[in-house]
Amino acid sequence: MTPDEIIARAERALEGRRPWEGVWRDCYDHVLAATPGTGGPSLHDGTAADAAENLAASLLAELTPPWSRWFGLAPVDEGADPELAGVLERAADTLQGHLDRSNFALEMHQAFLDLVVAGTGVVLVEEAPPGEASALRFTAVPLREAVLEEGASGRLDTVFRLIRMTADAIAARYPGASLPPDLFRADEPEATHRVIEAVWPTRGGPRFAAVLERDGRALPLAEGRFEESPFLAFRWMKAPGETYGRGPVMKALPDIRTANKVVELVLKNASIAATGIWQADDDGVLNPATIRLEPGAIIPKAVGSAGLTPLAAPGSFDVSQLVLSDMRARIRSALLADRLLSPHRPNMTATEVLERSAETARLLGATYGRLQAELLTPLIARCLSILRRRGEVPPILIDGHEARIAYQSPLARVQGRADAANTLLFLQAVSALGPAAAGVVDLPAAARHLARTLSAPSAILAPIQEQPSA
Repeated sequence: MTPDEIIARAERALEGRRPWEGVWRDCYDHVLAATPGTGGPSLHDGTAADAAENLAASLLAELTPPWSRWFGLAPVDEGADPELAGVLERAADTLQGHLDRSNFALEMHQAFLDLVVAGTGVVLVEEAPPGEASALRFTAVPLREAVLEEGASGRLDTVFRLIRMTADAIAARYPGASLPPDLFRADEPEATHRVIEAVWPTRGGPRFAAVLERDGRALPLAEGRFEESPFLAFRWMKAPGETYGRGPVMKALPDIRTANKVVELVLKNASIAATGIWQADDDGVLNPATIRLEPGAIIPKAVGSAGLTPLAAPGSFDVSQLVLSDMRARIRSALLADRLLSPHRPNMTATEVLERSAETARLLGATYGRLQAELLTPLIARCLSILRRRGEVPPILIDGHEARIAYQSPLARVQGRADAANTLLFLQAVSALGPAAAGVVDLPAAARHLARTLSAPSAILAPIQEQPSA
C-alpha cells in the first residue's frame, strides 16, 4: 500500500470502529475510575472494578505466569533426532530468560485489563536496542489507538496504530525518516502530529509502514517486512460477522450500572437519614438560612409558633440491600471472581481442588482456545524470530513438522492432568485383565506419553534406544 492508501484504509477501518466506541466508553467509565480532571460519571460501587482487576491478574497467573515456565518446545517426532529435544529445551530456556528480564509481565497485565473491559487487547512486541538486559520489549497498545481488520484466516492480521507524537519523538522512533524542517517549531515544541503505523499480511510475510499525516498529505517515515507480525491483537470472544471482541464487562454492564445507581440512592437516603428533612413556620423570626443542624445548637422561634419540625420520611429503602446483593453476585459471576480466586475453605480435599480446577478450565475453555491461537502462539513465534535474528537460538521452525509448542501454564496443566488420569485408568484396567493383556502395552512408550502430557522436562527422560534390525 502507498502512504495515501494507508491513510484512506485506516480511515475506513476507523469508521467501522466508531459504533463500538460508545460501548467501550461506558465499560471503562463504570469499571475504571476516570483520570482526575477528565470528567466522567462518578463511581459509587467498586464491585466491578475489583472483579475486573482480579480477572486480569488471574489471566496473567493462569496463562502467562511470570514466576514459572508457561511454555515449552518439543520435537514433533521424538525418535527422528535424539539431540533435537535438548536443542529445543535450551532454546525455550533462552526465551524464558529474555521474558523474565523484560517488561513482559507489566505490559501483559495492562493488555489483559483491556481484554477484560473491552473484549479486545493489543500488544506490540519489538526488538530492544543492543545493550539492554533483554532483547524483547513489549508495549500494551491502548484500544483507542488500535484500528483492526480481520483477515481471511479469521485473525486480526491487519493493524493500524493511530498515535500522536511530537517532532522529537518522531525523529527518535524513525531515525532514518526525512522530516520537513518546519516540523520542528521552536514556538510549539510540544505540538503533536498524527502518525499511522500499519501492518498487513502479504505472501512474503507481514509488511510494515509508518506515515505522517500532515496538512492532508502522507509523508512516509519507515517501511519494511517482518517474519512475524509485531502487533498481536486478541479477543475474549466474538459474535459471527464482528471484528472486535466482546468482554465479560460488556456482558455485565447492565448489572454494573444498576448496582452503581442503587449505591448512589442508598448514599442519598443515608444523607437524608443523618440530617433529616425539616419544616418551619415563616413567622419573621426563624431564618432557615442561618440554621445549623448540629449538637447543642439553639434555634430561635416565635412564641406560640411550631418552630422547626422534622418531616417524616415517606418510607425506608431497605429493599435496596436485596437488589444490591443480587447485582453484586451477578457481577462477580460474570467476571468469574467466584471461580478464579483461591477457595476460602482451607479443608478442601484434593478431589475438590481438582474438580474446581476442571470447572475453571471448562468455563475458560473457549476463551483459552482463542487466546492460544491469537496471542500465545504468535507471541512465542515473534519472540523466537527476534532471537533467531540475533543468533541466540537456532533456526527452529514452529510449524508442526519439526517442533511444536507445549503449553505448561496452570490452565493448560489442568487438561494435561485429565489426559494423564485417563491413561493411568487405561493402564490399570489392562493390568487387571492379566499378563496376556498387559503384554500389548509398550510401557516405555506409555511413560513417554505421560511425560509429554504432564509437560515433564526432556532432561529426565532416557534416550530412545534404536530397535535392532531382524
